[in-house]
Amino acid sequence: LTSIGFTEQPVLALAKRLDEVFLPGIPDAIVMHRGSPALLLLKRLRDEAHRFAISYNRKVRTKRTVKSALDDVPGVGPARRDLLLKTFGSVDRIRRLSAQELAAVRGVNVKLAETILSVLNA
Repeated sequence: LTSIGFTEQPVLALAKRLDEVFLPGIPDAIVMHRGSPALLLLKRLRDEAHRFAISYNRKVRTKRTVKSALDDVPGVGPARRDLLLKTFGSVDRIRRLSAQELAAVRGVNVKLAETILSVLNA
């Protein structure tokens, strides 16, 4: 945290198994009573931070696994698919293009454009 400019940010670590609290610069753990309101608060904060991180990770992974009709087109990989979707906005809009309009995209020649349109419009 110091290296990124957070010198005044208080920090602690909560060990899971024994619920010991560790503070920077203090070599020994602080052992809190199991029913202590402060320990319960720290556990809730830890659990919420974990829940948030796990939810974010699942969201990112789900975005990566979303399928597109472009995935079925030979010659169109993830990078080209993403470029086409970024350029035209949707598969429906791509379906309405001519092969020449589609071939205007970098990395798409007329033959590939015709293949894309034939697969999408099949």
